[in-house]
Amino acid sequence: MKKKNILVTGSSGLIGGEVVSFFSDNGYEVDGIDNNQREVFFGAAGSTRLNQKRLLDKFPFFKHHEIDIRHRQNVLDLIKSIRPQAIIHTAAQPSHDHSATVPFDDFDTNATGTFNLLEAARQYCKDSPFIHLSTNKVYGDGPNQITLVEKETRWDYAEEKYLNGIPEIFSIDQSKHSLFGASKVAADIMVQEYGRYFNMPTCCLRGGCLTGPNHRGVELHGFLSYLIKCNIQSKKYIVYGYKAKQVRDNIHSWDVASFIWHFIKSPRIGEVYNLGGGRKDSISMMEAFKLIESISGKPMIFDYTDKARLGDHIVYYSDLSKIQSHYPAWDIKYDLNSIFEEIHKSSYEELNKNHDFDI
Repeated sequence: MKKKNILVTGSSGLIGGEVVSFFSDNGYEVDGIDNNQREVFFGAAGSTRLNQKRLLDKFPFFKHHEIDIRHRQNVLDLIKSIRPQAIIHTAAQPSHDHSATVPFDDFDTNATGTFNLLEAARQYCKDSPFIHLSTNKVYGDGPNQITLVEKETRWDYAEEKYLNGIPEIFSIDQSKHSLFGASKVAADIMVQEYGRYFNMPTCCLRGGCLTGPNHRGVELHGFLSYLIKCNIQSKKYIVYGYKAKQVRDNIHSWDVASFIWHFIKSPRIGEVYNLGGGRKDSISMMEAFKLIESISGKPMIFDYTDKARLGDHIVYYSDLSKIQSHYPAWDIKYDLNSIFEEIHKSSYEELNKNHDFDI
């Protein structure tokens, strides 16, 4: 009997790698697409080759394909040949800030690459669930128009209807997105459209801060991983605006993979879900500094600039009401403390191994 098989794009990255691990552990054959564009975008510190090697060494039924999702024929040929029973699309140019310096690469990867995969899926495996890792940046800076209240260590929503976070019905229009946010909007809408127009089982997961111990955090992407590495190395971290009280919700990559598994078991047509830690796993920059200091025993060294990042959120955390009502068996396993402790342990061991800091 043929094993169940899935295709994962961005398979060497944080979420892609976690999905490979999760489904391999659950008896699936996994084909992965990755060509280490993170190193092209962010330099050697962003390389995912070590994670690729780890996955290949660990999982005998994982196969790596060195393919660029911008190359349409290669994508069509691969999906035609393997006809996966699900496609989990995590590949992207992921940086809010970096997108303006590589606008063609950003749009071609995020929008056109997604379109290539969708059309290949429609032609060769139309009934296979298609899960797209979208982003909360599709809402642009619209959440900044919500009335906020300033507290001692954070900003928070003052309006009662947002006390549980941002819902999926929040507008994506008339706001500043960054080029990254705009290219992800294009992909997000296309994933929805293929679901509704062609009656395909698709969903967009609009992630908050997705994180975990295998995150190759760099200054322009992966703030929590990068922040913890800076603390370990006594390296200066730069805070951009909002008095270091800006707030994000964080969710462990395992919990993301777990939800994807639930969706594949019971797929829906053209759905959208906000996916993050929610209010209970939200944290401000100031609070994050205090938490990592309590874990590492080292002071956080940082500089502050009043100039905030263009289109950035002051406060963002996900309203999980919809996702939990549709999939009540899914719940978050990793809380903030366990996330911080796990990333600290992993980063400390990696940096010590590579002699990137003095103990």
